[in-house]
Amino acid sequence: MLGSGFDAEDAVQETLLRAWRSFDRYDEQRASLRTWLYSIATNICLDMLRSSQRRALAMDLSRAVEAGSGIGEPASEQILIHPIPDALVLPMGSDPEGLAVQRETIRLAFVAALQHLPPRQRAVLILRDVLAWKAEEVAHLLETTTASVNSALQRARSTLKTVDVMPGEPFRPSDPTQRELLTRYCGAFERHDVAALVALIHEDATMSMPPFTWWLRGRDQIRLALLDPEASCAGARLVPTAANGSPAFWQMRPGPDGGYAPFGLIILDVFEGLVSGITTYLDADRLIRLFGPPVVSQPLETLL
Repeated sequence: MLGSGFDAEDAVQETLLRAWRSFDRYDEQRASLRTWLYSIATNICLDMLRSSQRRALAMDLSRAVEAGSGIGEPASEQILIHPIPDALVLPMGSDPEGLAVQRETIRLAFVAALQHLPPRQRAVLILRDVLAWKAEEVAHLLETTTASVNSALQRARSTLKTVDVMPGEPFRPSDPTQRELLTRYCGAFERHDVAALVALIHEDATMSMPPFTWWLRGRDQIRLALLDPEASCAGARLVPTAANGSPAFWQMRPGPDGGYAPFGLIILDVFEGLVSGITTYLDADRLIRLFGPPVVSQPLETLL
């Protein structure tokens, strides 16, 4: 809803604080505890969205640049979409098929598409299509009519059909095609084998590096960026994590003490057996507060 794991954490804390302060006024005859908490959370999100601009991916904010043209200045913290750990938003114990559907609803591209909706339409679509609430439940939560909820949902769905969504698939650990692709990608990355990496990338793939709005489109441009000696990833390694329902890795770079330190969080979009998008969040120190420190000893097989 908010497009930012950091804002989501703030909203959760505020929800629990308000619930604690007003619990003596909670009436179980009017709403279940679940509905009451969701109502508080939704209103907090709507309040937060009234005072902020729409978040977006770099690809929604500017045209693609040429490799080697300079990365520019970082954007405001309020402009770009931020990642979120899967563990904070995906239900535990879901069946594999249901989990794949849930992963799809937190992919960066889907979150970016949601930002095109007015706040109340965004709330209705998430409650109905993501959380599978009934129209009557949503109407009660938003203090409106069922007809109004259905109308808002129809408008939201229509808007999303007009949004150009980056192609990609949710992470499916049991999919052998995805497993092979990620294994080959990690191996090529850690060998700094640019030719092998580029061979795993879609011809029209994108690469971006938040908090900068700089981004590239196309296999050839990405190859040039990877070959740039001033931005070389030689010697780096990848440590698997879980973010936005997609394959994700901490990029660890060697430090002066012989150890490795987090440089960025990489989220991959995969489509039809190739990588269609590479988003590298460079504010690693801040993201660690949300994700926790990388488990350096964790092998790729534990993620797959």
